[in-house]
Amino acid sequence: MSDTIKNVVLVHGGFVDGSGWRPVYDLLTQDGYHVAVVQNPTLSLQGDAAATRMIIDAQDGPCVLVGHSYGGAVISEAGTDPNVAALVYICAFAPDKDESVNTLIGGFPADGPQPPILPPRDGFLFLDRDKFNASFAADLPADVAAFMADSQVPWGLDAPAGQVTDPAWRTKPSWYMITTEDRMIPPAAQRSMSQRTGATVVEVAASHSVYVSQPGPVADLIKQAAQGAAAY
Repeated sequence: MSDTIKNVVLVHGGFVDGSGWRPVYDLLTQDGYHVAVVQNPTLSLQGDAAATRMIIDAQDGPCVLVGHSYGGAVISEAGTDPNVAALVYICAFAPDKDESVNTLIGGFPADGPQPPILPPRDGFLFLDRDKFNASFAADLPADVAAFMADSQVPWGLDAPAGQVTDPAWRTKPSWYMITTEDRMIPPAAQRSMSQRTGATVVEVAASHSVYVSQPGPVADLIKQAAQGAAAY
C-alpha cells in the first residue's frame, strides 16, 4: 500500500449514525486501510466539522475524508485540514461558500422527490417514519429499513442551516458517487454538485443507503481516491 493513502475517515449524514458504515469499514480494513468513523453530534455544522477535525488530526498521516449525504457538507467544511488528501462524496451535499444543506434542498426540482422531513420538534428534525423506507432505504430489506427508521438520530436545526465557510473541494481532489435511484437527494442535483466540484464521478443504481446496500462499490471508490490522491 505504499502507493496509496492508508487512512480513511468516514462521516455519516443526518438521521443516522456512524454504525451504518460497518460494511464499508469491514471491506476497507480487510484491504489494509486504517479506518476511523466520526460520530457527529448532528447539532450544528460547525460542531460536526469540529468533531471530524478531531478524528482527522488523530490519524498518523494523510487521510481520505468520506461523507454521505449531510456528511458531504461536513467534509466540505472540515476537509481544509492539511491532513486531508482527498474528498469522497457518497450521494452527498457539496455546498459552496455560504451555502447550506437547506440552500441546496431549496433548489431541488419541485416536481421531483423531496426528503420527507417532518416539521421541527423541540429544535430537531426527523424523517417521516412511514416514508423512510421508500425515500432513504428502498433497496434494503424491510426489517433493516424499519430499524433505521426507528433508530433515527435527531437532527439539530443548526446542522442543515449551517453555511460552509471555505469549501474544501475547491482545493482538494474529489470523487463523487451518484445514486441513480435516490429519493432523498435527486440524481440531477447530485450530478450538478459533482460537476461543480470537478469530481471524478461514478454512478450506481442504488438508493440513498448505498453505503449499506452496496458497500463494495463505495469501498472501491474510496480506494480509487486513496490511490489517486497519493499520485496527486
